[in-house]
Amino acid sequence: MKDLIIATNNPGKAREFGEMFKDYDIAIKTLADFTDIPEIKENGITFEENATKKATVVVKATGLPVIADDSGLMVDALHGDPGVFSARYAGDHDDAANNAKLLANLGGVPAAKRTATFHTTLVALKPDGQKLVVNGELKGRILIAPRGDNGFGYDPLFWSEQFQKSLAELTDAQKNSISHRGAALRHLMPKFDEWWAN
Repeated sequence: MKDLIIATNNPGKAREFGEMFKDYDIAIKTLADFTDIPEIKENGITFEENATKKATVVVKATGLPVIADDSGLMVDALHGDPGVFSARYAGDHDDAANNAKLLANLGGVPAAKRTATFHTTLVALKPDGQKLVVNGELKGRILIAPRGDNGFGYDPLFWSEQFQKSLAELTDAQKNSISHRGAALRHLMPKFDEWWAN
């Protein structure tokens, strides 16, 4: 079984990737499995730039193939914010604070104008420099209060028209079937075998 690193410390993200690769002879590792990875500075101005920076640091530190993502929430009424700053919107990876700030910034915005898009860019990178880049998106809208206990990040505030629930009210399987990360992974999979085999 070969190792593939998912460049995250987020157990929710790792679980989503693990589901997608469950039929492969691959051992999924995360950053939590390594103690010597340097700090990753996600200071790019695009999702692809941040994902590439992450992947490059981890490949250099481990010598193993890596999939890194940069994901974010783009809210139309906020001109695309928080965007690449989604995880650090109100402080570093503080979901509750980020959600509170988003709700505050959308105060008074009617439901019809609370449209938003979740975006993911995935970068798969091998030690020899072979690189794959794919994107995925999910459109929805932002609720006025959190709903549900599953998921992470902005999931409790993101309404799925398809399921008529927030992402945090969905099962993992339901969320993977529509999520931006799921969409990006579905775009990745037809290209993955060739990238993985070479």
